[in-house]
Amino acid sequence: MKKAVYQLEPLTCPSCIKKIESTLTKTEGIDSVKVLFNSSKVRTQFDESKIEASTIQDTIQKLGYPVLSSKFA
Repeated sequence: MKKAVYQLEPLTCPSCIKKIESTLTKTEGIDSVKVLFNSSKVRTQFDESKIEASTIQDTIQKLGYPVLSSKFA
């Protein structure tokens, strides 16, 4: 499993959390998702043999949330 943290532009509403978490949770290869509203970060744990970090970033951006940066562990 690999971990990634995506820094987003400031989130403006709590429903953003639900939208991002529910979409990513349903995505194959993603084990866990946590959206941190106050810091506008998305923490993920995923199976890199099933999904690439860039695909996760693309999914977040397609939901309408620009990703400013990402860090991997």
